[in-house]
Amino acid sequence: MIFGIAGQDGILLAELLLQKNYKVVGFGRPRSIAGNPHLAKFGACIEYIHGDLTDAESIKAAIERHPVAEIYNLAAQSQPGISWQLAIETGEVNAMGAHRLFEIARRLRPGARIYQASSSEIFGDVRVSPQNEMTPFNPINPYAVAKVYAHQMARVYRQTYGSYISCGILFNHESRYRGLRYLSQKITYGAACAKLGIATSPDKNEANEPIVQNGKLSLGNLEATRDWGFAGDYVQAIWLMLQQPKPDDFVIGTGVQRSVAEMCKIAYEIVGADWRKHIVSDPRFLRPLETGATVADASKARAVLGWAPTTSFKDMLADMIAAHVERLGQ
Repeated sequence: MIFGIAGQDGILLAELLLQKNYKVVGFGRPRSIAGNPHLAKFGACIEYIHGDLTDAESIKAAIERHPVAEIYNLAAQSQPGISWQLAIETGEVNAMGAHRLFEIARRLRPGARIYQASSSEIFGDVRVSPQNEMTPFNPINPYAVAKVYAHQMARVYRQTYGSYISCGILFNHESRYRGLRYLSQKITYGAACAKLGIATSPDKNEANEPIVQNGKLSLGNLEATRDWGFAGDYVQAIWLMLQQPKPDDFVIGTGVQRSVAEMCKIAYEIVGADWRKHIVSDPRFLRPLETGATVADASKARAVLGWAPTTSFKDMLADMIAAHVERLGQ
């Protein structure tokens, strides 16, 4: 059962599990499931259950109805920047929602293996680089604080009840299935518009303005750095975590740190454009507090899971741009 089936990771994980002949059940809000065109390709291969992590009864009904062996909790208010405007909702979904799921699964499916989606955001204002499973948490936004709560509660359930809950501390991971309000999608969308000669885009940003306006893409802090990888590689790691004899925590990332400006440069180079002519920094899109320079030390995942990323940063961006070009060119 995949909680958060309509998100990027839910879609990619469902693809992987179906390839492995799993029976997949997807849990999500009705609007999220109905409004995601990417789910249509699964047809009747996935059974969908409408529910919400803020609603314990919907979680209970879903787990009671299905004898699940593996539960993947990918559901979240998943945008750290927006968590300042939705602080209470973020806590209800990302922290208490995960806790509800752990407790209901403990009572109804004590033998089920659970994956909990943690995040590199929990390292926050980092003091140590690179970051691994032993790096202290120092969250600086409501999203990250909520993720720390869920991560620590997973550990409590492992130690207290013997629950099988593995946490993946995933660093930034992207794909063509990302929502348009995410940074990587804005940048690759802007590159696609540059390729197609679209000066004012049909799609809008969180300020309800065209993402590309007068040939310009507005972003926040261009000097912010992250460790970005391909989400298709990362769901392989997610699945591998639940195949281990014992539950554990794993950092997943590429180990390569890049700036937002570098992502812009490479994306626009793919379409033969100079990013400096198309990108502007807009203070409206700056976070109140910026997460530090995160970069993963995934040596434990390499050693224990036998996992390593296989898709290059440039190939990932090229695929995302191609998806935008295909849609915008129709």
